Amino acid sequence: MLLKHGIPMDSQFGGILQVLEKKPVRFVELIHYSGTSLDPSEAFISAKMTAVRDVVSREEGKILANFREIAGICRDAVEEIIERLEKAGICGVLAMGKTGETVCQVPVDVNKVGLILTGGLNPVAAAREVGFETENFAMSTVMEYKDLKPFSHVYKEMRR
Repeated sequence: MLLKHGIPMDSQFGGILQVLEKKPVRFVELIHYSGTSLDPSEAFISAKMTAVRDVVSREEGKILANFREIAGICRDAVEEIIERLEKAGICGVLAMGKTGETVCQVPVDVNKVGLILTGGLNPVAAAREVGFETENFAMSTVMEYKDLKPFSHVYKEMRR
């Protein structure tokens, strides 16, 4: 969405984000995109390193997240876009710092702003946590947004 509005992002890494009391705290594991041909989320799911269900049920645990950087000058525009997305029910930004400010213990380049985004494979990680075998193909398809379900609904269905 940001790119569509003329705001480029630098994808830095994927990782496991520790959440305490519903708040992102720090990355406990990281894989830099520049250093691998693997999808970090798929690697963490395969290694069973997540605790997504704990975040949903107890408001603390470990989820998949991505760290991106944008130009500091774009921060106000990004805030507006995030607000509009949230009003539409799309909430994927977990944290956004200020220009040059560390975000969840991750240093940010000068004149850049750090963004932490929810990893798209968190529902898959939750399914894996309860024993479902999964196979993922990163960015292998595009689907209609209206066909997606909120994670809370998927989680409730899994518990039945």
